[in-house]
Amino acid sequence: MKTILRFIQEQLKDFYPDSEIKSLGFLMLESVCKMDKSSVLRCKDKQLSLKEQLMVEEIIADLKKHHPIQYILGKTEFYGLVFQVDENVLIPRPETEELVERIIREEKSKTDCKLLDIGTGSGCIAITLAKRLAGAKVFALDISDKALNVAKLNAIKNQVDVHFFHYDILSNEPFPFSFHKFDCIVSNPPYITLKEKTALAKNVLDYEPHQALFVPNDNPLLFYERIAGFALDRLSKGGSLYFETNSLYGQDVARALEKKNFQSVELFKDISGNDRIIIAKL
Repeated sequence: MKTILRFIQEQLKDFYPDSEIKSLGFLMLESVCKMDKSSVLRCKDKQLSLKEQLMVEEIIADLKKHHPIQYILGKTEFYGLVFQVDENVLIPRPETEELVERIIREEKSKTDCKLLDIGTGSGCIAITLAKRLAGAKVFALDISDKALNVAKLNAIKNQVDVHFFHYDILSNEPFPFSFHKFDCIVSNPPYITLKEKTALAKNVLDYEPHQALFVPNDNPLLFYERIAGFALDRLSKGGSLYFETNSLYGQDVARALEKKNFQSVELFKDISGNDRIIIAKL
């Protein structure tokens, strides 16, 4: 293990910071050797087989192209659960775990809670809520059929029941569940303006789905406005709306919700100190 870790460090030193290379090394060895991190650390003298060495070299070649490690391995961890990911879905971020933590804290005391996740992607939010909130009935929509296929596989993998369905929240098509009111609506929608593209890392810009990332420069609140209007009609009385936001527009989203007569609008910072999570009550 010591030898291969040194090899990984040497190969990637011109592409990634040292701290990131260490993390990448453990991730690839855990996957290739079918071991957890503690086992990798314990088995310092373990020699990789030729097949395992070749697999590591293939992963390194992809990493040099800035291919995200999560897509290379086909999986990632989110809130203690393992999710399948590919180029059809965004890679779940730690900031979204903070959003999920807020929802669990706020909604855990409710019984027979009906939740809707708008723009579910990999299903990480919906599936985690279904796993952690006992008795919750969870629905999740996305415009991408390919993303929905990934989300459905993740629900099976994590042994939860989530009702996934195709719907374009920006369209005027009838919502398929006319009889439903939801106690909680959550969304981590596209919120990066096109002018912010240059600030994105190459592994994000070149590989993650642009449909799930970008909004027009002249309408950064496009999804928030639309979803808020939808929530006015679809939230039950006293229901909650949760958003993850672009830190540049958190205050603007909060003001927009207040103008639509949402109550108790709160904007929270993430662990890095950026405006990130909004909670509003109907």
